[in-house]
Amino acid sequence: MSAIGELEPVRGGPLFRPLSAEDEEQQPDEIESLCLSCYRNGVTRLLLTKIPFFREIIVSSFTCGSCAWSNTEIQPAGRIQEQGVRYTLAVTARQDMNREVVKTDCATARIPELDFEIPAFSQKGGRSAFSLYQALTTIEGIIDRAVAGLEQDQPVRRAADKGVAGKIDEFIGKLKQLKEVDSSFTFIIDDPSGNSFVENPRAPQKDDALVVTHYRRTAQQDAMLGLETEETDENPADSVEDLRNEVLQFNTNCPECNAPANTNMKLVQIPHFKEVVIMATNCEACGHRTNEVKSGGAIEPLGTRITLHVTDPSDMTRDILKSETCSVEIPELEFELGMGALGGKFTTLEGLLKDIRDLIVKNPFTLGDSSTPSRVEKLQEFGRKVHQIMEGHMEAHFILDDPAGNSYLQNVYAPEEDPELKVEHYERTFAQNEELGLNDMRTEGYETGLTSEQ
Repeated sequence: MSAIGELEPVRGGPLFRPLSAEDEEQQPDEIESLCLSCYRNGVTRLLLTKIPFFREIIVSSFTCGSCAWSNTEIQPAGRIQEQGVRYTLAVTARQDMNREVVKTDCATARIPELDFEIPAFSQKGGRSAFSLYQALTTIEGIIDRAVAGLEQDQPVRRAADKGVAGKIDEFIGKLKQLKEVDSSFTFIIDDPSGNSFVENPRAPQKDDALVVTHYRRTAQQDAMLGLETEETDENPADSVEDLRNEVLQFNTNCPECNAPANTNMKLVQIPHFKEVVIMATNCEACGHRTNEVKSGGAIEPLGTRITLHVTDPSDMTRDILKSETCSVEIPELEFELGMGALGGKFTTLEGLLKDIRDLIVKNPFTLGDSSTPSRVEKLQEFGRKVHQIMEGHMEAHFILDDPAGNSYLQNVYAPEEDPELKVEHYERTFAQNEELGLNDMRTEGYETGLTSEQ
């Protein structure tokens, strides 16, 4: 099979294009490839596209004209994410079964009420048409494929052990009952690579039934994904001092067109705050620019909640540092942006609002004949209200909530108090400490042990 890197962008456009019925130029690439069922040649179709509020993926479909065997799967086109992700959905209505789901081969799917789990890599490399891994499907589709996978070996089990076959038949019946949603149940996808996804049909509003948790991978999960931990520098203090005085540059790929690009990284001290790491990427191929910010210090003892009452267009020029652990809320718009969304950013209030507006208004769900009029109108109305806030025609409260305490919003009256800016420090909850990986962290005797070693 030809490598993905050999595929060319359509007429100089981006390699990964939003899926739209109006885009007539977006067509799958067809590649002749070997059928693993009859060992004759079939056809593999590859479509490089984007999932709204998610990332780029590669959808592949294989069909064999000789034996009629077929298979469909997806693969994430981007790199392994810096954090794992866990989606917990309370399924309470029949329409929840139609939510779109991306499940990679390293993700685990669970239904606790049935003590049912689809483990990671359990069918990796298999030829089953019912494989659940690297799949773009729905919750109902995952249950249907799980049922099909259990049923396909039942004739053999009935001949070998009727008791075991009977218990599996009983369990299959319970799985089928779930699709009717006579009673609520919980659906969980846990993906250490961070590349799985469960649709939020209420986007951009928060979905109370869906909880998205980002977490730090364990050493075992890093090993499972083939990631190696780099050795620490013998003199970390000297290394940090060197980083303050220079701009580091390393090779990467453009997140927009996937062309080779350079990323610059530098340590910067923010006045009246702390040290941060700023990374900026500029693609010469398509002109796309992006910047990302990470905290250069430790997690603070207390979480921080910053509330700004936006009353004047001049507020748009305030500097903002939004860390990866920070959520954004605009109560007047009933809008909440969860932790991890848009990544870490060092920008202005206007810049962050533009990013939020683009995330919503340029969402492919608003394009083509696959969208619904009500959803289009809701998203467009949201974009208009964000524009009114930026123009100073609408007052609003802008809230940054960072359990790690590593976010910042400029006080233009510093060192005096800002009458429109409120900064609150609070004790983190157990769940917030769990998300930050603090509950299992033990530091007692750390300094004593370090001194004794020296």
